[in-house]
Amino acid sequence: MPHATAPFVRRAGRLLRTSLFVQVLVALVLGVVVGRLWPQAGSSLQPLGDGFVRLIKAMIAPLVFCVVVAGITKAGDLRAFGRIGVKALIWFEAATSLALVAGLLAGNVFAPGAGMHVDPASLDKGAVDAKTGGGHLPSAAQFALESLPNSAVGAFAENSLLQVLVLACLVGAALLHLGQQKVPQLLPLIEQAQEVVFTIVGYIMRLAPLAVLGATAHLVGEYGLGAMSTYGKLIAVCYGVALAFLVLLGLALKAVTGLSLWKFVRYTREELLLALGTGSSETVMPRMMQKLRAAGCRDDAVGLVLPTGYSFNLDGASIYLSIGTLFIAQAIGVDLSLGQQITVVLVLMLTSKGMAGVPGSAFLALSATASALGVIPAAAVALLLGVDRIMDSMRVATNLLGNCVAVFAVSRWEGALDRVTAKRVLNGEQPAQPTEPTRTADTAQPSATTQPAEAVQSPHDT
Repeated sequence: MPHATAPFVRRAGRLLRTSLFVQVLVALVLGVVVGRLWPQAGSSLQPLGDGFVRLIKAMIAPLVFCVVVAGITKAGDLRAFGRIGVKALIWFEAATSLALVAGLLAGNVFAPGAGMHVDPASLDKGAVDAKTGGGHLPSAAQFALESLPNSAVGAFAENSLLQVLVLACLVGAALLHLGQQKVPQLLPLIEQAQEVVFTIVGYIMRLAPLAVLGATAHLVGEYGLGAMSTYGKLIAVCYGVALAFLVLLGLALKAVTGLSLWKFVRYTREELLLALGTGSSETVMPRMMQKLRAAGCRDDAVGLVLPTGYSFNLDGASIYLSIGTLFIAQAIGVDLSLGQQITVVLVLMLTSKGMAGVPGSAFLALSATASALGVIPAAAVALLLGVDRIMDSMRVATNLLGNCVAVFAVSRWEGALDRVTAKRVLNGEQPAQPTEPTRTADTAQPSATTQPAEAVQSPHDT
């Protein structure tokens, strides 16, 4: 018997040493155990997760700048970059609108808050203020103004992705205008800086299991598992709608590009599990950019669409906000009319665009929606305080996959997707090499080390 188990133990040990997915999975389980058995100790482990997030965030701004500048310069066409941006915004608006409507439909059908009979006067409005830190969501004009940098250094220091994108577009446009004869050394320098940042990210990723252990232990230790029973129906409805939405995204991805969302999930399982464990999709942005480039998406499309999606394409948050609004109304016994529910969609379409990076943004958006309706007391928003953190996994996974699908779809729409490479990578037929440059379009010429396009072309590529 010991001889039979020895090979299994060796394989398990090898996987634990070499597979980030297995390491993060083990850390996730250990975090739940520690948080459940020793809640106080689990709560004290939060700095492990927070420190990891801080390290990753420090690399995001320089990485986005380098990828976008290099992408614009390599593509050689600033107008094409503008088209990518416009098409990305169209996709984002359609996706978030669909998410909001799907959430409202599910909230009406399953009524997760019905029968609770909560008295709003018994709720603590101060708890919501403490969660949001007295902040507010920016208006549309303020949001647009804050997207423009007033300091080149400040954009990087504040880690403002939209401001960094604006700076990168200006630098890329200047490099295109000047040409390689006047600034021959700048582009190689930017590409080398990009590789340095990717290498640093690789070092930081070795700490991912510790981050997941700390974040999970804190979540379970701080909030416990009691909320699962108290808000069970709401949690089930939100996660169910998110799953149905991802199925729709998968069908859209298949129709537009011929690629499988399930194969992409399998391809990025390490990143997805890390995002779920830390409750932050920003922690995996650099790795996702690498993997999307390796899967045939052109650099300029990846560099523009993915970071922009973090501010404009919050599909998971939209699902949660629409269902949460109906849940609050049902819990306090308010029946929203069709007109009022349309108002919910319109208000959330505006407020969801300014949520990224604002503390307690979900509660600010819910409070703004309640104020616009005029029939839901602001204190009623406190009903979701106990379940908000549990919804992070749903929001993170849906937001992240929604952004990645957008990259593939917009790349295909703009002719910036090498579908042959994408299918090979997602099928596991070609190893992903994130740091290697990818071909720039569907029509890229085969190199001497690759097969002719005709030899590998599938029916979807005709």
